[in-house]
Amino acid sequence: MRIAVVVPVWNGRRWLEGLFDSLDAQQRRPDAIIAVDNGSTDGSVAWLRERGGIEVIELGENTGFAVAANRGIAAAQGCDAVALVNTDVELAGDWLARLAARLEDEPRCASVACKMVDLADPNVLYDTGNFLRRDGVCEQRGRFHADDGRFDEAGEVWGACAGAALYRRDAVLDAGGFDARYFAYIEDVDLALRLRMAGWGCAYEPAVARHAGSGSSDQLRRPVATLVERNTVALVARAFPWRWAPMVLYRQVAWGVHAARSGGLRDYLRGLAAGLALAPAMWRERRALRALPVAVADAVPPRPWRGPEAGGHPRSSR
Repeated sequence: MRIAVVVPVWNGRRWLEGLFDSLDAQQRRPDAIIAVDNGSTDGSVAWLRERGGIEVIELGENTGFAVAANRGIAAAQGCDAVALVNTDVELAGDWLARLAARLEDEPRCASVACKMVDLADPNVLYDTGNFLRRDGVCEQRGRFHADDGRFDEAGEVWGACAGAALYRRDAVLDAGGFDARYFAYIEDVDLALRLRMAGWGCAYEPAVARHAGSGSSDQLRRPVATLVERNTVALVARAFPWRWAPMVLYRQVAWGVHAARSGGLRDYLRGLAAGLALAPAMWRERRALRALPVAVADAVPPRPWRGPEAGGHPRSSR
């Protein structure tokens, strides 16, 4: 299996040395490293070119994570798999070897998720695989919980967080890649849903990636809350059946109430408005999505969407 590492870059110069030092230290060396720069203004491109051994693609402007990831995947010709890694990530030395072994051993899986922990405090979990609920919420397993060993066993998960994950290249290309309309956030959830509806699974391998988490989000033109709300509405409009509408409505009202109480109502409403504006275009794509071999009701299995078993994050200042 030939593997390329694709790194979408946007003003992440302060993290690049840590990331690429960890790539150089991999037990299983990548066959290619591709950095796709989204118009960085902090010297990232100059650093990447000086580092050497990296194919650098300059997009000239911030096109978003989805476009950058797609360009890198397209450029990884001749590779069987692509590892997507954020700039604010540092990988354990066995990370790529373990994820590659899982992908080779799991022919029905299109992706492999890993154990992501906080870069500043590795005792705190960031993500151990995603799952999508029928109220439209994507939960990251273990987010903000202490790394107490409960996620140290390999297995399967619903989908992978694209901040540090390995993908089967042909499966991603056949699925249409990441949807550029999402720009940032939820695009990996949308891809995971389409992969599952195409009949693919996702493996979980607890190899460690340390992640700063939302490292560049404060530079985005739109707040994270606005992007997440917009993209959640878009995903629901394209994929969810009408019978799930009460659950979605309940969650949207709950989010709105929380936003009002926490001072984030404006960001929430802007995201809701943007999502509703995008919804008609997404709605028109429902027929194509339903033509896939796995029904959405099988791709998004029922699970609790209220109460402590729903998987929400614990109270945290993070």
